[in-house]
Amino acid sequence: MASLPAITNNSDIRFLGKLLGDVIRDYGGTALFERVETIRQASVERHRGIGDHGATDMALDRLTLDETLDFTRGFMLFSMLANLAEDRQGIAAEPGADMAAALERLRADGINAAATIALLENALIAPVLTAHPTEVRRKSMIDHRNRIAELMKLRDAGVAITPDGDPVDDAISRQIALLWQTRVLRRERLYVADEVETALSYLRDVFLPTLPALYQRWDRALGQRVPSFLRPGSWIGGDRDGNPYVVAESLRNALGKACEAVLGHYLDAVHLLGAELSISNELASVDAAVTALAEASGDEAVSRADEPYRRALSGVYARLAATHLTLTGKPAPRPGALAGLPYPTPQAFRDDLVAIAQGLARDHGEGLATGGALGRLIRAVETFGFHLATLDMRQNSAVHERVVADLLKAAGVVDDYLALDEDARVALLRRELASPRPLTSPYAQYSDETASEIAILHAAAEGHAAYGPACITNYVVSMAQSVSDLLEVNLLLKEAGLYRPGQGAGTPRHAAIMAVPLFETIGDLEAAPGVMAAYLALPEVAAVAQGRGHQEVMIGYSDSNKDGGYLTSTWSLSRASTALAPVFETAGVAMQLFHGRGGAVGRGG
Repeated sequence: MASLPAITNNSDIRFLGKLLGDVIRDYGGTALFERVETIRQASVERHRGIGDHGATDMALDRLTLDETLDFTRGFMLFSMLANLAEDRQGIAAEPGADMAAALERLRADGINAAATIALLENALIAPVLTAHPTEVRRKSMIDHRNRIAELMKLRDAGVAITPDGDPVDDAISRQIALLWQTRVLRRERLYVADEVETALSYLRDVFLPTLPALYQRWDRALGQRVPSFLRPGSWIGGDRDGNPYVVAESLRNALGKACEAVLGHYLDAVHLLGAELSISNELASVDAAVTALAEASGDEAVSRADEPYRRALSGVYARLAATHLTLTGKPAPRPGALAGLPYPTPQAFRDDLVAIAQGLARDHGEGLATGGALGRLIRAVETFGFHLATLDMRQNSAVHERVVADLLKAAGVVDDYLALDEDARVALLRRELASPRPLTSPYAQYSDETASEIAILHAAAEGHAAYGPACITNYVVSMAQSVSDLLEVNLLLKEAGLYRPGQGAGTPRHAAIMAVPLFETIGDLEAAPGVMAAYLALPEVAAVAQGRGHQEVMIGYSDSNKDGGYLTSTWSLSRASTALAPVFETAGVAMQLFHGRGGAVGRGG
């Protein structure tokens, strides 16, 4: 194992493989290490077509049960470390699969940077973390892996000692030793809260630091600032299709935990900026806007009297700490010495950062303003807001039918909504959507299913009020087959104030959350263009979609693959995508296509 990476020509894999080999020897014993090394060497020779092809099998047969388990764990950990190294070095990416190479190809085709920027102004790409209650890998494994990645970054930078005073190589070896002694799989059931924590590990440790740095790289490649077109999403805590454990409290927990994580990141970043921007007004001129922020900060420390940027950031930190307390109910992890009013929106926070950046650019050069930590923080606020990742809601259309039927019966509108045909359903739903009258009443008796669904919608409305409308923008309707399937969602959103009918002439309808159909079976994919044509032909739907700027459609792989097989499914997805385009063009609405393939989903448009 210690020498396996030699065939990869990758120094990271060689380094990590050697440390893993040392750990196996130290913690598993020399005998285990030698047996594993014998099998490794025989496997390499077999792969190269040399040596005795039966040597691997013979060596494996000699392993005891305990040694077999240790052997399996060792190679599992090596695969994890090798993947980490490949992710860092970009080995897994195709040659030329980066922004600079893409721009070069575009230039060769006559498409300049200005045209690329214009495209990105209207683009949205959203990698979405989906709910997987069958995930068995423990968060502890992910955390150790992420710590190794951070330590490898220090090693790249030539740092020999960690901030805690440990040699970097020793710290990496310690994390690998902990991995070796950590139970890999869960023994207990995975709950929604566990899924949320796992997703936050990726969002906090990967997306938060990486996306702003990527944007800076893209800015340099294009020679100007790139629009913020890449934003992460999640279904975890909002996807209750087939999962009865996702309830209103799950949604609140997912939104609250995400907010706490992103605000903690911002607080750390502002704290570090305060240490960095030590510019004195005795040695450099300072912009009036920065001076105003400094004066309003309440920072009267004599030691910082001539340092307006630090004083301004003290005020920003105080306001951000107050925001943390307001939105999470907890004090900031590092309490500030000053008091401040909470930021009402992420935009207000960004405005203060931009004022500081503009002051730096005018008085001290563009590099200080956009090329470092301040530029990355501004980009992070644009990308992650106070919500970190946009949470999608999802539920099956059959559930919506039952809930709407329950509400309409309790309100005395119709006794048996489920018995109505499609035309009658659409007519009834449109009448109800045009009325400001709510259907729900605190005095009515509803089924447990109805009460749970209504509670989730009110939790979503609470999220909008607390974290901003970007925290939840879409409601995915699984097994969407008709126009009524989408109107039912709008009617349910209306009960929580998330869909508002127009009140008189000139007052537009508004949907704070979009009903997004998921067409997944072969039949549903074939019917999708007709359903969307009829849906967008409704004046109230067209008005909402045009006001929003687009309508999203999701086409899925999982059920269509079960329904018709891999080739039929892939062909049906392609045909549906092509057939939907003219429908949206005729309606004058931009289409945002949302792909779902085998549990991994993402937007592109």
